[in-house]
Amino acid sequence: MLSLVVLAIGYFSFGSLYKFSSSKQVDTEGNFKVMNFNVRLFNLYKWIPKDSIETKIVDLIKTEAPDILSLQEYHPHKNVDLSFYKYKYEKLSGKKTKYGQAIFSNFPIVNSGSVEFPETSNNAIYADVQIQSDTVRVYNVHLESMRIDTKAESLKKENSERLFKRVGNTFKMQQFQTELFLLHKEQCPYRMIICGDFNNTAFSYVYRNIKGDLNDTFKEAGNGFGRTYDFKFFPIRIDFILADEDFDVNGFKAYNAHYSDHYPIMTTLDLKG
Repeated sequence: MLSLVVLAIGYFSFGSLYKFSSSKQVDTEGNFKVMNFNVRLFNLYKWIPKDSIETKIVDLIKTEAPDILSLQEYHPHKNVDLSFYKYKYEKLSGKKTKYGQAIFSNFPIVNSGSVEFPETSNNAIYADVQIQSDTVRVYNVHLESMRIDTKAESLKKENSERLFKRVGNTFKMQQFQTELFLLHKEQCPYRMIICGDFNNTAFSYVYRNIKGDLNDTFKEAGNGFGRTYDFKFFPIRIDFILADEDFDVNGFKAYNAHYSDHYPIMTTLDLKG
C-alpha cells in the first residue's frame, strides 16, 4: 500500500515523465503540423559515423511534411535543400562555420526577429506567420547547453567538483536567458507556439516559466516517455513544443530517428475559431 501511495503521488506530481494513455490523433480540416529538431549541424563533423545523415534528415522532413519546422543548431549544409518551404527565417553566427536557429514555414512569414542572449551563440528567434486570417507567433528557443559528455566512460573521468560547478553556471545562464525571453514573450500580442531545445527537463525552472499557461503538446497528445535526447541511462525529454490554449492539440509524435544527439518531435494543431 505504501508503494502504491508513493507511485500515485509521483504520477500526479511528476506525470510529465511518462504518459500512460495512448497517443491522441484527431483529424480536422484546420489541422497543421509543427516539428522541432536540434539537427546538430546536420552531422557536419561526423559525430555519428555514418554517411548521408544530412540527406536522411531532409528525407524525414519531406516524408512527415510539417507545415512549420523549427531547427536548432542549424547549418546551411551544402547537401541540405529545404527549398520546398516557401518561407524561412534564420539567424546564424560563427566565423568559419555558420550555425544557429531557423524557422521554415509553408505559411507566410509577415515579421521575424531574434532575442539575443549575451556571451553565447544561443538565442531565441521568432516568426509571425499568417494562418488563415490569424497571425500566430512561432518562437524557436535554444537555451545554454551543459556540454557534458554523457558516455559512462567520460563521466567516470570527470572531476565531480568541476562538473557540479559547470552545471551550476549553466543553470544560472539558462535562468538569465529565460528571463530575457520572458520579457519578449510578455510583449507578444499574438497567440503563440514555442518550440525549442531548453537543455533542461520538464521539472526545471526554465520549463515552468517558459511554459506558463501554454499547453505542453506531449502531455496533451503524446504517450510513453517522449524521449528527445540521446542519453544512455534513461529516456530524457529536453525538447518541447508548447502551444497557446486557443489551439486544439490533435496529435503528437516522438521519433526514434537517430540522426543527431536529439530526436525530432512533431505535434498536430488546430487553431480554434
